[in-house]
Formats: sequence, C-alpha cells, structure tokens
Amino acid sequence: MTVGTQMQQAIAGVQSAAATMKTFELQTEDPTAKQDFKQLAKTFEDSLQVLNGRLKYIQEQEPQYK
Repeated sequence: MTVGTQMQQAIAGVQSAAATMKTFELQTEDPTAKQDFKQLAKTFEDSLQVLNGRLKYIQEQEPQYK
C-alpha cells in the first residue's frame, strides 16, 4: 500500500468523523454538547485541509501519480 493510498484512507476516516460530529450536533439538544460537537467538526475540517494539502504534495512527488 502506498503512502498516497494510506493518506486517502486517513482522509476518508477524518471526513467520516467530521460528518458524525455534525450529525451529533444536530441531534442533541444540550447546548454544551452541541457546541462541543460543532467544535470537534471544525477541528476535523481544519485537519482535512492539512491532509488534503499533504495528499496533493504526495501526488506531485510519487512517480506513480505522474
């Protein structure tokens, strides 16, 4: 398994986690929990930006992506 493939799997996992947090935010009525889930979703989304940037770099560097 290449680093690129592993990165794509990591991105998919983080996307899933972000979606789950958004779902929890919508489903809960507790204001504190709602804010916590919202913050967690944002943290995952910020992480996705970093991971997608790394994936792009990997794709530019690894010969099999050229």
